[in-house]
Amino acid sequence: MSTEKKKLNVKKGDMVMVISGKDAGNKGKVLEVIPGKNRVVVEKTNVVKKHQKPTKSMPQGGIMDMEAPIDVSNVMLFCPECNSVTRRSMKITGEGKVRVCKKCGHNLPDKEKK
Repeated sequence: MSTEKKKLNVKKGDMVMVISGKDAGNKGKVLEVIPGKNRVVVEKTNVVKKHQKPTKSMPQGGIMDMEAPIDVSNVMLFCPECNSVTRRSMKITGEGKVRVCKKCGHNLPDKEKK
């Protein structure tokens, strides 16, 4: 396995839909992107049980529910304008490059820009 950084089509904060696996059809926001392993963490998707040891911040410990990473090939960008999954395209405008929906042509929301 190579450890080089890969270019992924999704970013942190994007709305995606899971297209395969046990959670197929679920929509959620991307919480974390792991390019080295080609994985993403999507909210309320692939929820697993984790046994947590007691710590100072959580003295009781116990069994917690948490989202586990899934492969980036199992998710697709979700366009809120046409309300469907889509691929992304790049368009050069006065502000620079923007991501555009392949189906309807609207700009995909970019949550990371400040």
